[in-house]
Amino acid sequence: MRALVFPAMIVLLVALCFTDGALSQIRYSVPEEAEHGTLVGNIAEDLGLDLTKLASRRFQLVPSSRTPYLEVNLENGVLFVNEKIDREQICKQSVSCQLNMEVFLENPLELFRVEIEVVDINDNPPSFPETDLTVEISESATPGTRFPLESAFDPDVGSNALRTYDITTNNYFYLDVQTQTDGNKFAELVLEKPLDREQQAAHRYVLTAVDGGQPPRTGTALLVVKVLDSNDNVPVFEQPVYTVSLSENAPVGTLVIQLNATDLDEGLNGEIVYSFSNHISSHVKELFSIDPRTGRIEVRGEVDFEESSLYQIFIQAKDLGPNAVPAHCKVLVKVADMNDNAPEITFSTVTESVSEKAAPGTVIALLSLTDRDAEENGQIHVEILGDVPFKLKSSFRNYFTIVTDGFLNRELADSYSVTVVARDKGTPSLASSKSIRVHVSDENDNVPTFTQSVYDVYVTENNVPGAYIHAVMALDPDIGQNALISYSILECDIQDMSVKTYVSINEETGYLYALRSFDYEQLKDFTFLVRAKDSGAPELSSNATVKVIIVDQNDNAPLVLAPLGKNGTAREPLPRSAEPGYLVTRVVAMDADDGENARLSYSIQRGNENGMFRLDWRTGELRTARRMSAKRDPHQQYDLVIEVRDHGQPPLSSSASVLVMVVDSMAEGRGVGDKVGTSKAKDGALDLTLILIIALGSVSFIFLLVMIVLAVRCQKDKKLNIYTCLTSDCCLGCSSCCSRQGRSRKKKLSKADIMLVQSNVNVSGPGTAQVPVEESGSFGSHHQNQNYCYQVCLTPESAKTDLMFLKPCSPSRSTDTDHNPCGAIVSGYTDQQPDIISNGSILSNEVRVPLIPVDESPLPLRENQHENLFQKQEIF
Repeated sequence: MRALVFPAMIVLLVALCFTDGALSQIRYSVPEEAEHGTLVGNIAEDLGLDLTKLASRRFQLVPSSRTPYLEVNLENGVLFVNEKIDREQICKQSVSCQLNMEVFLENPLELFRVEIEVVDINDNPPSFPETDLTVEISESATPGTRFPLESAFDPDVGSNALRTYDITTNNYFYLDVQTQTDGNKFAELVLEKPLDREQQAAHRYVLTAVDGGQPPRTGTALLVVKVLDSNDNVPVFEQPVYTVSLSENAPVGTLVIQLNATDLDEGLNGEIVYSFSNHISSHVKELFSIDPRTGRIEVRGEVDFEESSLYQIFIQAKDLGPNAVPAHCKVLVKVADMNDNAPEITFSTVTESVSEKAAPGTVIALLSLTDRDAEENGQIHVEILGDVPFKLKSSFRNYFTIVTDGFLNRELADSYSVTVVARDKGTPSLASSKSIRVHVSDENDNVPTFTQSVYDVYVTENNVPGAYIHAVMALDPDIGQNALISYSILECDIQDMSVKTYVSINEETGYLYALRSFDYEQLKDFTFLVRAKDSGAPELSSNATVKVIIVDQNDNAPLVLAPLGKNGTAREPLPRSAEPGYLVTRVVAMDADDGENARLSYSIQRGNENGMFRLDWRTGELRTARRMSAKRDPHQQYDLVIEVRDHGQPPLSSSASVLVMVVDSMAEGRGVGDKVGTSKAKDGALDLTLILIIALGSVSFIFLLVMIVLAVRCQKDKKLNIYTCLTSDCCLGCSSCCSRQGRSRKKKLSKADIMLVQSNVNVSGPGTAQVPVEESGSFGSHHQNQNYCYQVCLTPESAKTDLMFLKPCSPSRSTDTDHNPCGAIVSGYTDQQPDIISNGSILSNEVRVPLIPVDESPLPLRENQHENLFQKQEIF
């Protein structure tokens, strides 16, 4: 019988489909007692599955449906007997004996219900509870009197069950075989001929029970009939069959029925004793009891509707007289169902983890519901508790699937506890619940995000190379590799050099380090992009802008630009007739630093003990404080040391030496001036152009050139308008004023009459001089344009010409970062210098000297420009 094939066992194949997963049902049959290895069927072939994909789709049994009797080969889908099946042990007397299994495949989820019917074989003969049966019958019993006999028991069912009884052929008795409502057979011994105890006190017969199998099996017992003396009347029941209803789970001692039989005899012959009939089952005796004197039937054990909904109790009543003949009746007990069983929830398969990008409707689990109660008590309502993104879908009979009810987001919830509650419709309603935990697996769906879109990093100049300057941070709500962030700097150029030569970044921590020492005077700030990239698949990244701002330090001492002279001492003439407030000279200095570090103040350190001079601490103008007196001021020269100090912390300073020579007349002063000019020209011969030497040598030529330039610019270009006021109400600004100026040359001018007035309006017009100055940086195409505007008024008493310094009216910066992720503002030295107004004229580019705007931070100059001097000439 090993490895046999039973093609006829396949009874029915039912295929059903449901949304978001397929569920099919297939039914087989197998005889009991089949040997190990007996082939039941091929599930995969019968369902039309692709055998080559069983392994990849993880074909497997639902754990809760496993049985030791059957096994499935998961590689080819063959269902075979694993252990010998004893139907009577598994299903007892149940007509239908069925084993259920569930198998499923993944990707997509398909569930198959397999029903295996165990077919009964005639492997058990009928048997009597005892081998010897005794029946006592009074000799006065009349023909037709019936005597129930002990029933035989056959564990087989159906056609193999007990079919009939037979008795040895005789003249006194015959058997009447009857069928109970549950299909069981029992025999009654019917008296056919009167008995005579005196002739034969006992009769012996063979009682045979025969089943319906092929071939039939039999069981026998020895039936002994004892003949007793007569007892005239027998007990009588009110009715032959009683029907009562009993609630299941009725407590022990509950009254089932009160029987009452009557006997017309008196005394012991009329006293009745009740008992169970001989052919009643032992199980009924365990559940019920009868009082022999009263006939009261009570509950003795636990009555369960789910075990049996109907019980038959056979009762006999017999008096206590001699040769008593028993009377019989039947009590049918119908058990009423009570809602005593809560629904049962069984999970067949559960997906422990689901991706957060899973589409709505993805199957998470498959479950089944059962309730052993009947009718409304067994009707179930099921739901999912709480606000979770899952829902139930009915699949097949009492099968349900749990599916996603929308898109999941692991960053909001990384797992869910899904509780399924099943409730029946009984009264009171019973409920049960089961929970599963579903984990949401992470997907790389979040871009790393910087805590700031723009980081402003302040770095003090002269920093140590390699120093930590700042930290950037990006956050990624994903987990694992999807949240592992690495940082990098995007390649770009700063001053024609890679940004990675300026700064570096720790790719794990985001710490930024300076790779060089920054110089504020060369580079004020620069920008670059930092990228944060995760390690997911695909990689996601985002950028942030880092702007490094160089903070100025007071690392540059003021540099005196004017006046300068031979061996570091400037010589300036001073007429004895000079009035108080006479402008002797102006000390001009610059500081390459910025802000407070470049704000300068001037003071006389030595040489002004008698208070002859006063120095404007802001502008550096050196003027006479009083008139000169021959007695008080016998000196012919004053050796002044002027200190220029910035406002940085700590402050830095430098000094200039000015030798003021007292002259008696302007002619002498001119001579001194010529000598000074000659010496200055000689000192600057190496640096200044030949045009500058010629200009300093010829005052008259310069004056004429200035007038021509003014006339040309006023009439044609109209870019610069300068007023030279020859009277209190006339200013240089047009050709007519220039002509009046020419006619007024004989008037002497004094330095005290010169006044610088800043123009706040950056427009070209009468009375203003507007000179564009371009400051070129050394980085890319970043330019800075500044306009310098001043008004100049000259009175007829002015004795000398002063140089006017141009002040930027509207400084602006423009940065071009369209094609470069980096940007920088660069302070550089320019080859172009602003125009200088001298004698009301603008010197050409060839004779330009560095200028410092008044009350503003000086423009930075190259070192080769530090020896450029301001020159002064007299106006005759």
